[in-house]
Amino acid sequence: MRGMNARDPITQAPRRAPRSDGAEARHRLLHTALRLFAQKGFSKTSTREIAREAGVNISAISYYFGDKEGLYAATFSEPMGGDSSDLVAACNVPGQSLEDTLRICMVSMIDPLKQGEIVRQCIQLHMREMLEPTSRWAEELERDIKGPHRAIADLLCRHLKVERADDDIHRLTFAITGLSMQLYVSQDFIEAIRPSLLRTPRAIDTWADRLTGYALALVEAEAARRNAERKLKK
Repeated sequence: MRGMNARDPITQAPRRAPRSDGAEARHRLLHTALRLFAQKGFSKTSTREIAREAGVNISAISYYFGDKEGLYAATFSEPMGGDSSDLVAACNVPGQSLEDTLRICMVSMIDPLKQGEIVRQCIQLHMREMLEPTSRWAEELERDIKGPHRAIADLLCRHLKVERADDDIHRLTFAITGLSMQLYVSQDFIEAIRPSLLRTPRAIDTWADRLTGYALALVEAEAARRNAERKLKK
């Protein structure tokens, strides 16, 4: 029997009594699976191990997620929250300024950093999926990467008055989205060099403001480059 002072292996907080509605069991399964899949990969993680470490009956996996594949899919879409379709929609609001749109995009892309260790596990999971791909990689690429990329590229086309996205529009899009991705990839370096930059929700909100400014500067630089190129052609 676990003692009253047992600690949650996911959060290291004191273990809470399970909620009668089952939400607690589902939560524990999801976050235990995230940690184990990130550490060991899909094929080397068994449902029995997940259930044991989550402290629930193995049948709960089929009840809440259908099967192992369904649980794996949920670890990609649920822990960090948000929905890529919201970002796509934000890029298509009539009359909304470029600055406001880029700020919404940056907030959407970096707000999950406020979840701390869960984000680390999600990034580790995504990196492992890239190295040991399952069917999830193709779905993830289409749903959460290609869609937002196209939306931002189209936004830049409208702002720069370009008929269709050319190579430089795509370069600019990758540069802008890379501003936010760099924070995820460089978390350990940032915490080693300047930990205050990611320590609080307010610090992460400041990042969103700064990255918006950096993104606008990139757009302005591309606009100036295109204008100079047009003048040379005259």
